[in-house]
Amino acid sequence: MKIAVSSNGKNLDSQIDPRFGRCAYFLIIETDDMNFEAFKNDNLALAGGAGIQSAQFVASRGAKAVITGNCGPNAVQVLSAAGIEIFVGQNGGVRDAVERYKKGDMTSTTGANVADHYGMGGGYGKGYGMGMGRGMGRRMGMGGVTGGSGPLSREEELNQLKDKVDELHNQIEVIESRIKDVEKK
Repeated sequence: MKIAVSSNGKNLDSQIDPRFGRCAYFLIIETDDMNFEAFKNDNLALAGGAGIQSAQFVASRGAKAVITGNCGPNAVQVLSAAGIEIFVGQNGGVRDAVERYKKGDMTSTTGANVADHYGMGGGYGKGYGMGMGRGMGRRMGMGGVTGGSGPLSREEELNQLKDKVDELHNQIEVIESRIKDVEKK
């Protein structure tokens, strides 16, 4: 079965991108053999409708489930209408998340876990960071949002900060590619 995972990188060792509509990449993974395709998310820098466009893309690739951190109401509506199961609140490595999914250790949802336009604050697709928390979740260190309860350990905070750096590098790559495309027109 094909599933889609929002990712900050191009391979199974990447981290889950917490944003569905504005993630850096979608990994479309065949759960039977773990073969996958990585797709840059062209919706990352859209002014609006990123969740809807991303949901339509995932559906067009034949995914039957989505694993992500956060998913807004418009994306949830499109995914649900396409019969795609949604697993939100996920974090960590893509490969680990797929293994949890295959073992049945995830619970699907039929509702959004963030508000409309959640991923738009703080620049291209950042709904958190550097004080731009938009009131969602709990703030930590540099303004990031954590999903658990209680304070983060030093190692957890360091890992989250490193993940944010990776996400920013990926976003820069996507934006630079888009600039080149626009300059060619």
